[in-house]
Amino acid sequence: MNHWEQFLAPYKQAVDELKVKLKGMRGEYEKYSIHSPIEFVTGRVKPIASILDKANKKGIKLSAIQQEMQDIAGLRMMCQFVEDIHVVVEKLRARKDFTIIEERDYVTHKKPSGYRSYHIVIDYPVQTIHGEVNILAEIQIRTLSMNFWATIEHSLNYKYSGQIPEEIRHRLQGAAEAAFRLDEEMSLIREEIQEAQVIFTNKTEKDQRGRPSGT
Repeated sequence: MNHWEQFLAPYKQAVDELKVKLKGMRGEYEKYSIHSPIEFVTGRVKPIASILDKANKKGIKLSAIQQEMQDIAGLRMMCQFVEDIHVVVEKLRARKDFTIIEERDYVTHKKPSGYRSYHIVIDYPVQTIHGEVNILAEIQIRTLSMNFWATIEHSLNYKYSGQIPEEIRHRLQGAAEAAFRLDEEMSLIREEIQEAQVIFTNKTEKDQRGRPSGT
C-alpha cells in the first residue's frame, strides 16, 4: 500500500495543480466580464482497483503503467455549448506549462456507443522534493449534456460488466443522439442565452451590492 501511495502522490499533486490552473482560466473570463467557455472543472486520480482492472484488460504490465496508462490523473472541463469545446481546446494548445502528446476528437467522430467528448492527453511536469516527475494526464472537454449521458453509460457498463443488454444499448444510442440534438438547438440560440445570462448576473451582483450588510 505504501508503494501505491508513493506512486500515486505525483498524480494527486498534478490533479490538484491542474484544477487550480484550469479553474483560473474561468476566473479570467469572469474578471473581464467575457462569456466563459468553461462551466466548471473536476478532477480525480483513478482508484487502485480501477488501475489494476484496466491494466489487466489492456494487457499492461505493472512496470509499464506509468508510460502506457494515460488517465490515472483525469480532469474534466464542462462547457455549455459545443462551440465552447473548441475554444477550450485552442486555449489548452496555447499553454506552456504542459505538453500535449495526443488528441482524440470524439465530438466530431463519436464512438459507436454514441459517446461524445474531446480528449487531450498531456505530459505534465510535477515538482517534488525528489526532483521533477513527468506524468501523463487526460483532460476531457464536453458539454453538460454529453457528460450526463457519459455518466449514465458508465454506471450501466459497471452494472452489466461491460455487457449492456442490446435493448438498453439501443436506447442509449438514441439518447446520445437526443442529447446532441439538444446541444445543437442550444447553439442556435447561443447569443440569446449568453445575453440573458449576462443580464441575470449583473442584476444579481447589483442586488447583492444594494443589500444591507448582515442580512
